[in-house]
Amino acid sequence: LITHSLSLIPNEPLILSSLSLNATLFPSLSFKNQKNLSIDLNYSKFLFHIFNLSILGAGFFTILMDSSLTLSLSHTNSDTHDLIGTYFLEQWRLKSKAAVRKSESVMGVSENQFLMEIDSEECEEEKEELPTELDTLNSSGGFSIVGSDKLSVRYPNVNLHGHDVGVVQANRAAPCKRLVYYFEMFVENAGTKGQVAIGFTTPAFKLRRQPGWESNSYGYHGDDGLLYRGQGKGEAFGPAYSTGDTVGGGINYASQELFFTKNGTVVGTVFKDVKGPLFPTVAVHSQHEVVTVNFGKRPFVFDLKAYEAQERAKQHSTIEKLSIPQNASYGIVRAYLQHYGYEDTLKTFDVESRSTLPPISFVQENGFAEDISVYSLNQRKVLRQLIRSGQIGDAFGKLRELYPQIVQDGTSAICFLLHCQNFIELVRVGKLEEAVLYGRTEFEKFYKLGDYDDLVKDCAALLAYEQPQKSSVGYLLGDSQREIVADAVNAMVLSTNPSVKDSRECLHSRLDKLLRQLSACFLAKRTFNGDQGEGFHLHRILNSGRKG
Repeated sequence: LITHSLSLIPNEPLILSSLSLNATLFPSLSFKNQKNLSIDLNYSKFLFHIFNLSILGAGFFTILMDSSLTLSLSHTNSDTHDLIGTYFLEQWRLKSKAAVRKSESVMGVSENQFLMEIDSEECEEEKEELPTELDTLNSSGGFSIVGSDKLSVRYPNVNLHGHDVGVVQANRAAPCKRLVYYFEMFVENAGTKGQVAIGFTTPAFKLRRQPGWESNSYGYHGDDGLLYRGQGKGEAFGPAYSTGDTVGGGINYASQELFFTKNGTVVGTVFKDVKGPLFPTVAVHSQHEVVTVNFGKRPFVFDLKAYEAQERAKQHSTIEKLSIPQNASYGIVRAYLQHYGYEDTLKTFDVESRSTLPPISFVQENGFAEDISVYSLNQRKVLRQLIRSGQIGDAFGKLRELYPQIVQDGTSAICFLLHCQNFIELVRVGKLEEAVLYGRTEFEKFYKLGDYDDLVKDCAALLAYEQPQKSSVGYLLGDSQREIVADAVNAMVLSTNPSVKDSRECLHSRLDKLLRQLSACFLAKRTFNGDQGEGFHLHRILNSGRKG
């Protein structure tokens, strides 16, 4: 929603990696400047539309929206400072060496793989086992013979009865955590009657029945071109097919539809009312029939990538037709800049937006009135600049001068974050002896508390490497670690505002909340579809917007 408006911002660095989002959904979101922030207006409308939809089910979606980290802050305001600090410590732990080791032990993922997955700019399809061959374990009673390649099927007998059908399923169900699944069947020989069929069936389907003859199954039949879907009779659907034709069956999880193709062209679609697993299925039913399946090892006759692009274009076209207030995204951007203390960028943004926006009162009517985020804007800007430039001692000094209550408890979580960052900065510039002395002095008191052992060990481990930036704790030397500390200090300062009634208000900007709500809507939609369809990946949306 924000990015088309940010094109107004001049060449001032603006890092949004501080967005406090569930790390499993939004790995290391980061935009460096307006050159990397070009996104189609359709996506702005898309985000805003999802935000509006989420309001309809706010009670349910809020449960989905909050990560366990946010929920951990449901305490009294007397513990505000430690609660905020603890929240950002948990943000740190998501990237820590211990988290990497846990991932490695649970999922068998190496440290480098784990870090690549967290920092990857492109989220790949969720990994699922795919159908690769025909199932030879479940038999249709001798009415089908699977070839040695496990990809071809022939009918061995003379068809004497209507139930003498040879049906073979794939060895695995169609993967469901994606936009589309598709497979094809080539008719090598249509036999005496051409009663071949392609479709999808459930795990318990009777293998002596044509796909579509039983409930919870679907079949596109070659002899008559009819579609059968468990209703006792076929319905007009597409052309018949025979020897030399290639037909395909697909599942569109976005629209919850099945579609079938003939020789590379879609012939029709039908609503998919089965939420459970479906197996790609082929059938032969008369003498000399032979078919071969392709689960994707060879190129498809049908252009699957073009189909997927077309489906996404349909979604974008629907979004494009939505009408949103011209200044909605401006209000969200402005609130974001206020919340994180980007005062200079905010001033430039206000100047640029005056020529394109209606009066500010209209913005206020739409929910973007000034709020707690304007509190101590200049001081928060200065503190962020100091921390992002590695001047932690100066940041400590400013806090003691302006907000002594934040650092008066030397063993608080926020003090721990600052001391750790100061240690990291000493290592960064090669002052190792000074870092050792500093660590002995400052880390001793935190060791006694026990809550910070894992993070202290990560910091201390920097000293063990000649090139710590290439080590398993090298993440500590990245900009994102400074951002965590800067965001924590920013939230702490906001919490000193007497107007703050709930410390959770200080953790997230409106944009953060919008993105959380957006992810909740995607999760809810996927849940309603039986946990089917591709996952929500913000990077994928933004990157495809740039390309489009």
